[in-house]
Amino acid sequence: MARIEGIRIQNYRSLKDVTLGKTFENQAGEPLPPLISIIGPNGSGKSSVMDAFGFIGDCLASGVEEACDKSHRGGFERLRTKGQTEPIRFEIYYREESKARPISYSLEIDLDSRTGRPYVYHERLRQRRKGQSWGWPYSFLEVTNGKGFAWAGEATAREEGSSKIDVTLEDPQRLGITTLGNLAEHSRIVLFRQFLEGWYLSYFFPELARGLPVAGAQKHLNRTGDNLANYVQFMERQHKKRFDEVLETISRKIPGIQKITAKRSDDGRLLLQFNERGYVDPFYALDMSDGTLKMFAYLLLLEDPDPAPLIGIEEPENGLHHQLLESLAKEMKHYATKTGGPQIIITTHSPYLVDALKPEDVWILEKDKEGFSSVLRAADITGIKELYSEGIPLGSLWYSNHFGRGNP
Repeated sequence: MARIEGIRIQNYRSLKDVTLGKTFENQAGEPLPPLISIIGPNGSGKSSVMDAFGFIGDCLASGVEEACDKSHRGGFERLRTKGQTEPIRFEIYYREESKARPISYSLEIDLDSRTGRPYVYHERLRQRRKGQSWGWPYSFLEVTNGKGFAWAGEATAREEGSSKIDVTLEDPQRLGITTLGNLAEHSRIVLFRQFLEGWYLSYFFPELARGLPVAGAQKHLNRTGDNLANYVQFMERQHKKRFDEVLETISRKIPGIQKITAKRSDDGRLLLQFNERGYVDPFYALDMSDGTLKMFAYLLLLEDPDPAPLIGIEEPENGLHHQLLESLAKEMKHYATKTGGPQIIITTHSPYLVDALKPEDVWILEKDKEGFSSVLRAADITGIKELYSEGIPLGSLWYSNHFGRGNP
């Protein structure tokens, strides 16, 4: 499973220059772990970090202008850090697998002074040569203002079997990886595009999960959760053992739930049916609490047999009882660290959730005097690792202000 080892975000909202983990530009950093938690006070930039992942995915799917103009973003000028004139920049440093050579993807988006529209100013993919364990990487895709080059296959410049082509992109709104990522001869670009397309950012809404979708099993839970009943139907039919394990877990964590099924109505729609201990008649999703539906959806998401490579969840604690949070975090960590598991990024205000994590898993955001976000890993704060090793839970240290920043 492909994993991000680091990301650098520049000039995006309050994130003037923030790096998490290891990049080609920051080799001193440690690779990001399978589960990453971002904490900090309101307005510190947590949502901006999560939205940066969503923005990159939207740029790939629909172009940079449409991505900027999403209703929650409001256009390029609202996205670019106030007072800055340089492009919005991202660098993603990742590996297709643990022993693969790392690849860096750089993306710069600027505003066209002639048209007033955002466009792809610069885009680059680079990698070290085969057998090269040090030194600067070579670009196998580089495009500036719509013109550049790409190297086909898995070779780079001056390697045997390498083949260079000139690249001219007609649409400045579209990423180069959108076009070249469809061509079999550019296998590394194809794999990177598929990696980005596979990202799953959860925007789960319990009210949508209470809907009555048309019957039909679906392999994955979608981002809003309005196909929860269809996903239940798939898991119940195709992965009965996994599904039963989720029900057992839920019955332990949410007392009274005995059975959950997807029942087909007479008009061909799906009803999510809950049977509770002591009641003959079932309850339906319409009658269940937000917390019950949310916990059920998260636990079922963490049983997906073919998970997304990257899962992002903002504040999973909302609507959940505090006693559920540490166990939910443990489930997330178990899922992320098992073979073939995804990388999970969460933002949170809950010390109970952080109690299940290690100092290497937690990043703290705060704003400096100029209003820009800065980031620090909990493991890099003096004394935190020593206190944690003595058995003091990380969330308790955070709540007691031992981090010295990012209070809940």
